[in-house]
Amino acid sequence: MKQIAFILFFLMAFQGYCQRITVFDKNTRLPIADVAIFNTSQQKFVTTNVRGQVDISIFDDEERIIIDHLTHIQTESTKAVIIAAGNRIFLEAETRQLDEVVLSAAKWKQRKEEVSHKVVSVNQADVQFTNPQTAADLLTNSGKVFVQKSQLGGGSPMIRGFSANRLLISVDGVRMNNAIFRSGNLQNVISIDPLSVSSTEVILGPGSTIYGSDAVGGALNFFTLRPQIAAQNSLSLTGNVMARYATASNERTSHVDISGSYQKWAWVTSASISDFGDLRMGSHGPDDYLRPEFVVRQSGQDVVVPNPDPRVQRPTGYNQLNFLQKLAFIPNERWDFTLGLYYTTTSDYARYDRLIRYRDGLPRSAEWFYGPQRWFMTNLKVENRRSNSWYDKLRWVGAFQKYQESRHNRDFGNPIKTTRRETVNAYSLNADLEKKLSPSSKLYYGAEFVLNEVGSDAFDFNIDEATRSATSTRYPDGSTWSSIAAYASYQYKPIRNFNIQAGLRYNYISARADFSENNEFFGFPFERATVDAGALTGSVGINWKPNETLQWKLNFSTAFRAPNIDDIGKIFDSEPGLVIVPNPDLKPEYAYNGEIGVLLNFDKIKFDFSTYYTFLEDALVRRPFSLLGEDEIVYEGELSQVFAIQNAARARVYGFEAGMEAQLAPRLVLTSTLSYANGEEELDSGLEAPLRHAPPLFGESHLIWSNHQLKFDFFAAYNGEFSFEDLAPSEQNKPFLYAQDGNGNPFSPSWYTLNFRGQYQFMRGVTGSFSLENITDQRYRPYSSGIAAPGRNMIASLRYSF
Repeated sequence: MKQIAFILFFLMAFQGYCQRITVFDKNTRLPIADVAIFNTSQQKFVTTNVRGQVDISIFDDEERIIIDHLTHIQTESTKAVIIAAGNRIFLEAETRQLDEVVLSAAKWKQRKEEVSHKVVSVNQADVQFTNPQTAADLLTNSGKVFVQKSQLGGGSPMIRGFSANRLLISVDGVRMNNAIFRSGNLQNVISIDPLSVSSTEVILGPGSTIYGSDAVGGALNFFTLRPQIAAQNSLSLTGNVMARYATASNERTSHVDISGSYQKWAWVTSASISDFGDLRMGSHGPDDYLRPEFVVRQSGQDVVVPNPDPRVQRPTGYNQLNFLQKLAFIPNERWDFTLGLYYTTTSDYARYDRLIRYRDGLPRSAEWFYGPQRWFMTNLKVENRRSNSWYDKLRWVGAFQKYQESRHNRDFGNPIKTTRRETVNAYSLNADLEKKLSPSSKLYYGAEFVLNEVGSDAFDFNIDEATRSATSTRYPDGSTWSSIAAYASYQYKPIRNFNIQAGLRYNYISARADFSENNEFFGFPFERATVDAGALTGSVGINWKPNETLQWKLNFSTAFRAPNIDDIGKIFDSEPGLVIVPNPDLKPEYAYNGEIGVLLNFDKIKFDFSTYYTFLEDALVRRPFSLLGEDEIVYEGELSQVFAIQNAARARVYGFEAGMEAQLAPRLVLTSTLSYANGEEELDSGLEAPLRHAPPLFGESHLIWSNHQLKFDFFAAYNGEFSFEDLAPSEQNKPFLYAQDGNGNPFSPSWYTLNFRGQYQFMRGVTGSFSLENITDQRYRPYSSGIAAPGRNMIASLRYSF
């Protein structure tokens, strides 16, 4: 009897094993995770695990089943046919698969055509082809995001008239924005290594429903390399080694990444080292951008010396190290555990725009530089695929981040160098769930908790006497900022060519700052600041594709930004003769946005157009302020007008984005993009002025030819003009950033560049890339930037993949 029972058990186990199938990509022969397999009535539904495996025993032998994946062509079969074929299915990839799927709109995979937001996607192949030096350059190379730079080690994206702390940055689903993200231009995005990024998605327009505070103008989501479990259980190793050189900044970059897999374990290690020299500008353009002289220290004195080559912007060079380590454990088809470690650091690097300011015919600053910008993150991601009444997929992400930055400045002829250092410890916990409610509806929902702890210290150092003394800190030391939130987003698709997605989010924000230490220097009429605020935001988006030629997208959304420690507690000089002081009486600002988009597909030629309007209420803006009844105070030895961040304005932004793609020949494609944003901000007088972060008209046009081994791209990048009258008042007060018009007023000239890129695969695993940027050697400065762009620049790289 025991023998019969054992035989029956063995036969049942063997039958179950025989009904486990694996789904592969037809070209790469790699397993495909998250493949949906269901019957025609959609009553039976299973998905493949990370090894591409799934049990199909719930289906009958001759029952028609559908095999569907977001990036592959859907197919149909029967269980009997699949088992007869060796329990394997091979799916063919969509021709434009990487444009078909987005992860950031709902934090789970969605078809791009079903997302009402406009999403810019950059994949790993794009990065390898365009060779960006930093993540800021990666965004610039997309042609759809404008980037401002105050120094070579920087890059502040502008999206639809918003920038800095009105844009949300995330890395692998973890919020990067912290309590001291400022309204002025930010360089934090350079902490992300473009060579370790597998894909980037930029949501244009408000994203607070999913991402909370700060996602007023958009959200920038970077997804780094993932550990991959190989189909076989034996040890598997793959990797890349790359070296790159660029002439304009004498850049030298080395990179290596190695991925491995063994049974239930997988890992990836990535490291990049970059060294940048002083940046050389172009030959043809305004002389206002030239660097005729710079400051050196000789025999204990500050001396202005001639620049041997005024086109070289001294000092701008720096170096950077990036490191990434991930370890994944996949015990079974339901669970996925991934631990990530991220670290990046720079050397000291000059804030170049502060070094080109003059006072009484001499440079204002002898030194102005940032100390090493360090970012460390560790996160643990736990995913569970288990269909129950609460979810089909669940993801927990817990993270700790530590930010370190510092500012060091010394006036010309002054022996006192001021150092201000900041640290932020950021803790976060996210839970995101996906539940398929019916064949036509899905629910995405989750919760988030964030806590930031701010440390700030400062001192003056006399370089002649080697003595140190206390001075005011930039932020109140020991400040905290926290957020707790819950959100839900519902997607309904009653018919194949129409879907609607609506969502709500509630956030509660709390900020605490103690000014008692800085009262020693300023005598504030308050010792503490407290902000407690709730915010409810929502969005509704509609996609309608009445035929294969036409598609409409309509989106309405709200967004908010809660005051952070930078808003309520900062003390610094933003420009000559102007000092920002704390303001404890702040509340969130709100944005209300509407946009409509249309896509036209005529097979060989495609058009994409969207237009939007955003209204910002209770805007947190810089306005004149009084401290103890005084509207001027002495700050760092200079009489300065007092300003503070206040809920003192309304603003509106409107514009459009347009794109075109034409298949001119089987291997020849013409693409073009154009972006325009305009905005006005309400002033104290009741009048309106141009919005500071609305860039000029900009775009790119590319002529691309490619085959299996060779790819060429000849393209033009162009930028419109901002006259003196078009500049925001704060920009009009920074003539050192701009060229001078015929009346001696600052303005931002229009510019263009002609460029060429090429890529060739010499042999299996060996690929070379070559670029010649700014071929005509134009001298230009992107709007609001403190550093001129590279002149003629040759970039060469060699990559070996194994």
